[in-house]
Amino acid sequence: MQRDDVVVRVFASESVTVSLIATVLNERDGLSAWIAAIDRQVLQPKQIVVVDGGSTDGTLELLHAWTARRPAAVIVLSHPGASISVGRNLAMQGATGTIIAVTDAGTIADPQWLEQLVHAFDDASVDVAAGFWTVRRSGRWERALAAATMPDACEINPQAFLPSSRSVAFRRSWFDAGVHYPEWLDYCEDLIFDLSLRRAGARFHVVPDATVEFHVRPNARAFWRQYRLYARGDGKAGLFAKRHALRYITYTTLAAALLRGKPTELAIVALAGVGYASRPVKRLLRRRQDTSACDLALTVPLAVALVLLGDLAKMVGYPAGLRWRRQRYGRIGRRTTWQRITPAGDLQHPAAWTTGNPASTSRPDAESPG
Repeated sequence: MQRDDVVVRVFASESVTVSLIATVLNERDGLSAWIAAIDRQVLQPKQIVVVDGGSTDGTLELLHAWTARRPAAVIVLSHPGASISVGRNLAMQGATGTIIAVTDAGTIADPQWLEQLVHAFDDASVDVAAGFWTVRRSGRWERALAAATMPDACEINPQAFLPSSRSVAFRRSWFDAGVHYPEWLDYCEDLIFDLSLRRAGARFHVVPDATVEFHVRPNARAFWRQYRLYARGDGKAGLFAKRHALRYITYTTLAAALLRGKPTELAIVALAGVGYASRPVKRLLRRRQDTSACDLALTVPLAVALVLLGDLAKMVGYPAGLRWRRQRYGRIGRRTTWQRITPAGDLQHPAAWTTGNPASTSRPDAESPG
């Protein structure tokens, strides 16, 4: 079937419509390219809802100009101070489509991105279409950081993959049933949204060809902050406690071995280092393309160093998240993990959870999640 036939078939049914949502905050520099990529989509959404969190750089003016060109399709909502989660929930409230696609401003969607996601719903059993992403690798820094942090599609387990909200679509019925983005969380909010969907019974389908391109952080300081805040989000939500504990144990053990300087222990450390470096090196080799051998040799140690930097940032950020959770909910542990916290930030008993909007059994004192 030809692509044009697919577009007609998808929207010929009144029961299937697509709303695209996004949030923005001071995104002017990359916004024009993002808008152009959406306008180039082979399959156009019937509605686009963008929530601005209080931009001061001209972002709103660009969005309003877009609205003027597409008055029937583009809706811009201004909510100064809205977080990403709050903005996405507001956008979903305003969305009318039976399918909601989510992406981030600043990304560049492949022309067939939305088409690929929407086709997944031809299977009535699919609730979530999990898209993928690529990193713009224009220089050594970008290639190294992408190798250190971003898996290739061949590495993911389709049964366990949790998509980023820069490339995902789902049936609106799940939002209507009470699965919302967590408004109490400033980082890792899309991960909690995915886990909430899985917990409620949503069925995921991975669509690796539905890709958007994005930029990694431009320097080590920005990368450090990003991964520190990711880990702080883990601590706030009670995510990956065993993984973080293992990281502390591993680095403590390695540091002790280096300090003792025993040959056997140093040999073990060396072997561990080889294993540690293998994943980013394999990614660099798979993505080599036109990279020269000399440039590859210089990129490998940078990628390994960035893995180390990211681990250190996580070890700094995670305790901050635990401290936040203890201050907000009075304790840390299973009783205050994301499974027990409503999207609005209320603490509740597990028996209150249903496929609909759960009822809170207790509410802590209000506190900023920042």
